[in-house]
Amino acid sequence: MTATQNPADDTPAAPPVACSLTPAGLAEQADRWRRLGARALTGHAQTADGLRLGFRPEPGAEQELRELAAVEAECCPWATWTVRASATELVLDVRAAGDGVAALHDMFSGMRPVPVRP
Repeated sequence: MTATQNPADDTPAAPPVACSLTPAGLAEQADRWRRLGARALTGHAQTADGLRLGFRPEPGAEQELRELAAVEAECCPWATWTVRASATELVLDVRAAGDGVAALHDMFSGMRPVPVRP
């Protein structure tokens, strides 16, 4: 694959801020994010270059988070999707540049932490 060049400086251009999923794939991915968030989201913070989401490391959450991030990395290569896991938390850091930052903020604007269950 040949990278697109910026004519002014001959450096590779950033991928366009767009998603390559079909409408059905996009709906399925959004539903998977919604379900994971509804059961395990502990934190949502917008950052200067993207966002950070925290999740409880409950059974199946890490695998689901890694699978979701892998799909996003494939369909939205304009952002960097990083999952970190420990015994006490799962963290997704997503970083982008330019218009990608606002796109990330919009993509996850509806996700809010859920109360801790007793």
